[in-house]
Amino acid sequence: MKNAPKRCAAAFVLAASLVAAGAAQPAPASGERLSVDLTIYNQNLSLIREERSFSFGKGVGRVIVPDIPATIDGTSVHFATLTDAGSVRVLEQNYQYDLVHQAKLLERYLGKQVEFVRQDPETKKDFSVFGKLLSTGYVAQPNYGGAMNYGMTGGMIAEIGGKIEISPVGRLILPSLPEGLILRPQLEWVVNSSREGNQKAEISYLAGQLSWNCNYVALLEAKGTSLDLTGWVTLTNASGTTFRNAGLKLVAGDVNIVRKDFDRAVGMSKATLAAEEAAPQFKQTDLFEYKLYTLQRRTDLRNNETKQIELTSGHDIRSHKVFIYDGLSDQWRYWHNNYSYRSQSSFGQQSNPKVGVYVTFRNDEASGLGLPLPKGKVRVYQRDDDGKEQFIGEDEIDHTPKDEELRLYLGNAFDIVGERVQKDFKSYSGGRVVEETVEITVRNHKKETVEVQVYEHPWRWSQWEIVSASGQWTKVDQSTLRFPLRVGAEGSQVVRYTVRYSW
Repeated sequence: MKNAPKRCAAAFVLAASLVAAGAAQPAPASGERLSVDLTIYNQNLSLIREERSFSFGKGVGRVIVPDIPATIDGTSVHFATLTDAGSVRVLEQNYQYDLVHQAKLLERYLGKQVEFVRQDPETKKDFSVFGKLLSTGYVAQPNYGGAMNYGMTGGMIAEIGGKIEISPVGRLILPSLPEGLILRPQLEWVVNSSREGNQKAEISYLAGQLSWNCNYVALLEAKGTSLDLTGWVTLTNASGTTFRNAGLKLVAGDVNIVRKDFDRAVGMSKATLAAEEAAPQFKQTDLFEYKLYTLQRRTDLRNNETKQIELTSGHDIRSHKVFIYDGLSDQWRYWHNNYSYRSQSSFGQQSNPKVGVYVTFRNDEASGLGLPLPKGKVRVYQRDDDGKEQFIGEDEIDHTPKDEELRLYLGNAFDIVGERVQKDFKSYSGGRVVEETVEITVRNHKKETVEVQVYEHPWRWSQWEIVSASGQWTKVDQSTLRFPLRVGAEGSQVVRYTVRYSW
């Protein structure tokens, strides 16, 4: 053929005729999904319960269960017939997840004759050439969990007309879909049925990559005395399957899971965001020692989708702004009760000048809440002088029962500064008794009076006593003291105490 087409690296389109695909399937598809209910845990785990319609033949036969998540834990499948209980037994189960992929298709045809369709540049007519496929141009690399990732290593190689062509030009045509490759993950069962006919059955199983978490948005009133709070459930489905018209329950709590037997290495896909309209959405009940939230309607959860649904909201929740000064430098907290440093006078002198600002409120019915709050991130906003909302900080909360107080750390105060100084250090009784005097100064550059909680930590040893203190103090726990200070506008306050350690 004269005027052969120009070669173009990797310029081919893969097409496969599925004429013989039916012969490659071991059994006709059965077990179509009638309904589905999801219970999703906040630990990357979900329980999926489905009702399906099956067509069973009498005796031993095979059944396909399609549209199964790619992240299923095959050992967790439970099956029960609803039409005629006990009439069907599952003798064997195969989880089939060898999905169609260009690299897998080409691997099946290595060393075999394939067809390339090319175009004559003068006549613009297609013509075919045939050759032996020598290399796919892909390399398979197992990742964690045993799944395969495929990467390009160069062009495809084929022997055409007795010559070796790298990245041969043309559309590659394959005669059929090789046996064993499927379009979606599925279960294949060998079953034994005592009667023939259609039956309704229930199956349930655990799967990963179908998860939820909670995020909260708070709008703080200008003076910090009240706030509005909205909690949003964020659902992420990267399981490989779409669930339509699904019932939805969410479990909050620390459920124990043997992770080494469950974790799978499944890639997360990019997700889109879909927000549901606000409505009375979830009903909260108890489940064992956990909290169960049931959506009062059904919803769609598409594969590779992130969906948000409002969980709770409260308005005009009474709140309080709190300033906390914890002046001991963080590096010394790690040496708590370490005998090597307890008598070193120079250690622990470094001071942290930052005064943290916190917002506290109570999760109770009087505040418009009173629903057990799942753990999650809380983002806090406040309106500026122009009435525009501005972001002022965020924090994370743990699972919080009703009637408990929440405290959010939002950042450090700009106009309040702390200073911690070691004023004296003495050692007695051959180093078995140490007395240390510490002075804390809090300076307020605001135009209004503020209340600051000063926290101190007797860190040198577990046995200690306060010998003297210039103000009131409270022992919070074995390693924490609290000094409440009221600092006037553009003023300062000083607290001084002496602690004695002995061992």
